[in-house]
Amino acid sequence: MLHHAIRAAVTVALLGTFSGVAYYVLCIWSATKFLRARRLGASVSANSSFPPVSILKPLKGTDPEMHESFRSHCRQDYPRYEIIFGASDRDDPALAVVERLKAEFPHRDIRSLVCPQVLGTNVKVSNLAHMVPVAKYDHLVVNDSDIQVSADYLRRIMAPLDDPKVGMVTCLYRGVAGPTLGSRLEAVGISTDFSAGVLLAKELEGGIRFGLGSTLAFRRRELQSIGGFEALVDYLADDYELGARIAAQSLEVKLAPVVVETHLPAYSLRRFFEHQLRWARSVRGSRAGGYFGLILTMGIPWALLGLLLSRGANWAWALLGVTLAARLCMAVVVGRHVLQDRQMPSLLWLVPLRDVITLVVWVASYAGHKVHWRGDDFYLKDGKLGRINS
Repeated sequence: MLHHAIRAAVTVALLGTFSGVAYYVLCIWSATKFLRARRLGASVSANSSFPPVSILKPLKGTDPEMHESFRSHCRQDYPRYEIIFGASDRDDPALAVVERLKAEFPHRDIRSLVCPQVLGTNVKVSNLAHMVPVAKYDHLVVNDSDIQVSADYLRRIMAPLDDPKVGMVTCLYRGVAGPTLGSRLEAVGISTDFSAGVLLAKELEGGIRFGLGSTLAFRRRELQSIGGFEALVDYLADDYELGARIAAQSLEVKLAPVVVETHLPAYSLRRFFEHQLRWARSVRGSRAGGYFGLILTMGIPWALLGLLLSRGANWAWALLGVTLAARLCMAVVVGRHVLQDRQMPSLLWLVPLRDVITLVVWVASYAGHKVHWRGDDFYLKDGKLGRINS
């Protein structure tokens, strides 16, 4: 009986490994398609209208390299735009960084807004709901406070919105790791796993139907048509939800060719795991079926299981080698070539460890609904946050 059970488990591990390798190959294919399209559309058309833009940046606390990230938004090669920063607490330390920015760039239209009335459990979205009415312009860009951009950022993300069939533009991002192992594991996940999944979803689903918090560019009328940010104040994955609701209006969500950057905190392993668990439960709440299917993409853990169950058989070692080669190839194509992540070659050795941790997080995500976010504990139900009373 035990012999038959082990044989069945080996068969399952084999199927899981083959499925994972197929996923890696598909990710490489989707990444090469994106690279080809990016090369063909490398220049922004001179006929683009470049409408005036309001950049909305919600704040809560400080992030690594925050001042430099803010400065990058003030150096845009773009005709007319404003930057509005919003915080719920007038003593938020990020507002002091904004004051330094105003002094450094007096010619830029920079404003800060205190939003003491909290409209829902997601304070970031609550701040955005207060910021939209004071924005001067009808084209809006929202990105996280830790995002650093190139000088042509606004030109590249606004150009697709000239097409009335496009309702939102979003973009990929890379993470610059801090000195800790947790921070490096986070960077590896962004560059070799998360972004690969986004690119493959774009191809398999005929476009993306969600947004990424690294960049959300849209018109005011599309925001109003879905009920404004007020409709999203209790959602954890507000970026996903905003993109999904705009896509549901029969509008396209475009993935811009530009890649932005975020400097990651020096996560301890505990904080890294908490962050991964929050992200995993958020995705589970937004895309339950797709999230469950992630188990079929974990080629390295399946190959390791096959190696263990076969007691180190030669064929299992060979299969692990093929799986590892395919996985690292995907990491290089997506991380180094698509995201232009210069640190990726030095972090490749962490990919197998990161994939095993991904499996652990996937299992743990089904063990509850609690998430820890910005110092507070919440429960998550149907994608919405509920505060846990301490």
